[in-house]
This record gives sequence, structure tokens and C-alpha cells, in this order.
Amino acid sequence: MTIYVAGPMTGLPLFNFPAFDRAAETLAGQGHTVLNPAQMDRDVGFDPLSTPVDNAFLRDALRRDLSAICDADAIAMLPGWERSGGARIEWMLAAHLGLEIIYLSENSQA
Repeated sequence: MTIYVAGPMTGLPLFNFPAFDRAAETLAGQGHTVLNPAQMDRDVGFDPLSTPVDNAFLRDALRRDLSAICDADAIAMLPGWERSGGARIEWMLAAHLGLEIIYLSENSQA
């Protein structure tokens, strides 16, 4: 199954990349193909320690992320997703598309 990982990034240390990476590693270890937006950001040169986040970057990231969700079978929601505008948008798209929605916990991460 192809699973997109969604959750809060903005305002969190290192943009919450460690939580995204842990979830992606766990899900991949279970045999899933994982679409990890933290890795997708790295792939386009984003560094959470130094890259400025402006409106143009956010538009490009959301465009890329929403497209990835359309290619997924499921979405895995990281803890705190309810407080993230971007993650709520991702959840709505996944729900509208009828994807399986997986809610991750702090302890399990998958």
C-alpha cells in the first residue's frame, strides 16, 4: 500500500522532520511504499535549519503534497495534525478521495 504521511511542520523544531522520518521508517518496515513530505522537501533542496520559508515555497510544497496524496492509497496522520492548516487540508483531500486514514500515536508512530 502507498501511504502519505501528514502532520504539522510549521513552527516546530526542524519542521517536525524527525517525526515524519520515524513514521516513514516504521511504515516502510511494514512493507508499505511511503510518501514522506519531509523527504520530498529535502529532495528539492529544503534544509530545515537554513532555508527560508516564504509564500512561494509553501505554494510549491502544498502543490507537490496534494499531488502525492492523489497517488496514495492511504494517509497516515501524525499527532498534532488537527492544529496544522496544511495537514487539515491534506486530511480533507484524502477523505474526499476515500483513502484509508490512519491515525498515528506518539508512542507507536505507525
